[in-house]
Amino acid sequence: MIFQRPLKQRRYLLLDIDTQRDFLLAEGKACVKNHSEVLANIRRIIAWSRRKQIPIISTAEVHPNHNGASALAYCIDGTNGQRKISYTLLSNRASFPADDLNALPADLWRSYRQIILHKRCTNPFDEPRIERLLSDVQADEFVLVGAGTEEAVKATALGLLHRSKKVSIVVDALGSYNNKEAKLALRKMKTKGAKLIATKDLAGISRLRRIGACNCKGCQKKTLYLRRESALNYRQQLSDK
Repeated sequence: MIFQRPLKQRRYLLLDIDTQRDFLLAEGKACVKNHSEVLANIRRIIAWSRRKQIPIISTAEVHPNHNGASALAYCIDGTNGQRKISYTLLSNRASFPADDLNALPADLWRSYRQIILHKRCTNPFDEPRIERLLSDVQADEFVLVGAGTEEAVKATALGLLHRSKKVSIVVDALGSYNNKEAKLALRKMKTKGAKLIATKDLAGISRLRRIGACNCKGCQKKTLYLRRESALNYRQQLSDK
C-alpha cells in the first residue's frame, strides 16, 4: 500500500454514512427511530448515484467481539447486523479495515466506484485512513446520507466543512434516534455552512415501489404508500401531457 495521490475533482461525491443493518433495520441492535421513513430515500439516492456514475465513499462501524464480551451490542465484527444493507453496495467496490494506517492505493478511483472504510468510532476523522481520504478527495459537492444524524452524520459534516468542503445533507435520507437532538444537529450543520436538501432535489419524483430491506409493519405500510404515490404521480404525468 502506498499513499494515495491527490484525486481529480468531480462534481458530486456521495458519502454514505453507516448504512448498516443494525442501524437501519427493525431487528437491528441499534435501529434508528425513523428507519421506515428513510430507507426508501436512501435507496433512491444510491440509485441516483448509480445512474449518474457518482463515486461513493461509505463508512461502516465495526467493533471487536472479544469472545462475546464486547462493550457494545451493535455492529460486532462478523455479525449480520454489522453488514451494510445490500442495495447500498456497488459491484465495483473496495473495502478497507479499521486500523492505524492511512495508506491507500494510488489508482483507487480508477479501479473502483465505491470505497468502503470501516471505523471503530463514531467520528470518521478519528480513523487515519478515512481522515486521509476525506481530506484529499476533491469534489464540488459532498452529498451525505445515512445514520445517525445526531452523532456520525454531524461529525462527518462538520469535519468536511472544517476542511473547506461544500456539503449537502439529504435530510429525509438520515436516520435518527431523537427528533429534537436531530433537529439541533441539523441546525448546527446548517449554521456551519451545510446545505439542507431533500431526496427529490437530486433524484426527482419517486417511482419506487418497494423498500426491499425491512419486513416490519412500518416498512410494509411505507411500501403500500409508495405504490399509491407512484400511481398518483403517473396519473398526474399523463394529465399534464
